Parts: sequence; C-alpha cells; structure tokens
Amino acid sequence: MNKYEVLYILEAALADEEKEALISKFSEMVTAAGGEVENVDKWGIKKYAYPINFKNEGYYVLMNFTANSEFPKELDRVMRITDGVVRNMVVKK
Repeated sequence: MNKYEVLYILEAALADEEKEALISKFSEMVTAAGGEVENVDKWGIKKYAYPINFKNEGYYVLMNFTANSEFPKELDRVMRITDGVVRNMVVKK
C-alpha cells in the first residue's frame, strides 16, 4: 500500500449537496478498492491563477489516502469523466 494525495477542483457553481456527493463518491471509491482515506481537507472556493473554461474560481479539495499502486490511474480516469470536476492531480507521497 502506497500513500497518495489528490487535489481536485470542483465547479464553484455546484450546489453544496452536489459538492458533498462528489467528495463522498471519491472517498468511497478509495475504501471500495481496499484503501483507506486519511483525511479530506476542503479548502473552499479559491480564485484561479488564470481562467479555466471561462470561469475564474473553483472549489478545491485535498484528499490523502493509502491504496494499491493500480488505484490512482482508476481514480484519475473516473475524475476525468465526472461532470463537475474541473481539474485533478494525483501524487504519490
């Protein structure tokens, strides 16, 4: 099991319930794959350094977790095809 962190940005226009649903979806993916979520840090709405898709701000979330070495690719794939996720980056610690 390796330690990872993922920083992802959700659309700021999403309702609070939709944001919480996406955050819990990604956390449940980790536990369903046999990993463990260490913590989820919700940074809130921050301004972008440059416009992304004609928007200037997004909702940032940082999640630390442990998982097997194949899981980060699957998490990245799911985040890329999920509506509401603007950007994501998974890093091995």
